Amino acid sequence: MIFLTRRATFSASHYYWNDAWPAEKNEQVFGRCANRNGHGHNYTLEVTVAGEPDPVTGFVVDLKWLKDVMEREVLSAWDHRHLNLEVTEFAAGKLIPTTENIAIAAWKRLEPVVTLAGGARLSRVRVYETPEIFAEYRGGL
Repeated sequence: MIFLTRRATFSASHYYWNDAWPAEKNEQVFGRCANRNGHGHNYTLEVTVAGEPDPVTGFVVDLKWLKDVMEREVLSAWDHRHLNLEVTEFAAGKLIPTTENIAIAAWKRLEPVVTLAGGARLSRVRVYETPEIFAEYRGGL
């Protein structure tokens, strides 16, 4: 089994806020990240697929195809966006756009497309909020 990873970057802004809580609790729990004006990050998205190399091409998946999938399914929807205001998964307080939730949301966007391609499976999605902080999701393992 080979694990193949492709990396991409996107920039987005967000804030942390739980609509069920009063402002004081949001500020206590989330601190400066509760500022409703938001703040931004240059995120790094890593997508890992697993499978056996094709005997003819040597590929687990074509890297150009994987780049296109990442662009179409995630980057075009999230890059230079305010996650809380413009991205379906997080808009209207549906989900707080933490690094953890961003990784899960990316998985949910990518997994059906990678599965349809056949021959490989989505193994891991890792999202770096900063070089020191990342979340990794492996599909509920």
